[in-house]
Amino acid sequence: MLPCLSLTQGGPSARSCHKVCIDPDRRQIFTLGRYLDMLCRTPGNLKSDFYMYDIDSNSWTLISEDTGEMGGPQLIFDHQMSMDVEQRKIYVFGGRVLTPHTAITFEERSGTCGMALVGSSNSDPTFSGLYCYHVSTNTWIKLCDDCSRPSSPGFPTIRSRVGHSMLFHPGCRKLFVFAGQRSKEYLNDFFTYNVDTQEIQQISEGTKKEPCNIPAAGFTQRATIDPELNEIYVLSGLSKDKEKRDDNVQNSFWVYYIAQNKWSCIYRNENTGEHYWSKMQHLEPCPRFAHQLVYDPCNKVHYLFGGNPGRSCLPRLRLDDFWQLQLCRPSHEQILQKCKLFIRKHRFEELAVKDRMAALQYLQTSLSEIIDHEDSEQTKEFQLLASVLFQEQDEKETPLGAGHSVDESGCHHRRSQLFDQLIEFFPSFMSQPKANLIDLISL
Repeated sequence: MLPCLSLTQGGPSARSCHKVCIDPDRRQIFTLGRYLDMLCRTPGNLKSDFYMYDIDSNSWTLISEDTGEMGGPQLIFDHQMSMDVEQRKIYVFGGRVLTPHTAITFEERSGTCGMALVGSSNSDPTFSGLYCYHVSTNTWIKLCDDCSRPSSPGFPTIRSRVGHSMLFHPGCRKLFVFAGQRSKEYLNDFFTYNVDTQEIQQISEGTKKEPCNIPAAGFTQRATIDPELNEIYVLSGLSKDKEKRDDNVQNSFWVYYIAQNKWSCIYRNENTGEHYWSKMQHLEPCPRFAHQLVYDPCNKVHYLFGGNPGRSCLPRLRLDDFWQLQLCRPSHEQILQKCKLFIRKHRFEELAVKDRMAALQYLQTSLSEIIDHEDSEQTKEFQLLASVLFQEQDEKETPLGAGHSVDESGCHHRRSQLFDQLIEFFPSFMSQPKANLIDLISL
């Protein structure tokens, strides 16, 4: 952490609700936007200043005193910024426009900027559109207007919002935008914007008619992207029902597979009790919103810091915990080895019922050869399998009736369990339905 104040170095003044983006190749950081309370707003300080920080020289540069005068956005807050490093372009979308005369009623809530709009006494809030800043030429271009404003000739419209996510994929040259809040409405639509062709593609409209296997509408969801893996990651924030905040700040982690156009919830924990999360405080982060999440694409690691746990009994409570998340993906070879282990272990247990000597030989050969004997857990499990040979097996001689024995019935049950274990490694369209047919019977 640099000990100096940016203002003393010619940098930006103290602020909140701003956004930053980084050019890792040239080691430059850009910052834009801020929020001002109503009492602090004057025509003179409602200018949208734009700064660049050079990491190597430890110096600030004022790029523009007012981006609005250069064809860029007016003074905004709760927007999003993404950078195209290769072409040195910064894309800015959404956010609220600050004006000197708009009287707005706010409900205090620690979202991105600490406040959330719940009403307006004089006029509706003004949202900013989509802009592009070209670093090399120091020029701004407006790409899209907000849908509520009269569209300029030749400009498409986009439904702007605050508290949303926007990510840039350098490979497919698209911005991915989803979720957020527009006035009192929580959004979960999902669309892309092609920065080369200006084409807008609606992936999901966020309507109730669409499948429910997508992240819920929310505020301050955090998203990252891995262009190499073609995946987008989303960590949940505050759900749409803000009146029941305690019940709707829940942990879930989603992956969007860009090539397959498919969402998958890889983690969910719906526990909300304070006692439960007190026990889990050193094992996993408690549910939160208004947190920050960054991704290291080289090492494939996420880092999570802070946030608001959304506890009505402690409305001013803020978190200062720091977490690391790494997704572990088994290789095809590891999955195949796991399936073989399940099958051969089952085969051994069946042999142990019928022929103990054959089972012992199978244990020492076919089963032993697929065990990773350097793995202490696998080795311990393998050694314990020998105890199966010494279990009492009197039940296999007991008649069950209708030509079946207890052993045959148990064999069918164990094979069904084996099938269920193996099918977990296959996609849902290749497996049997998980619902029980009994549930279809009306009582």
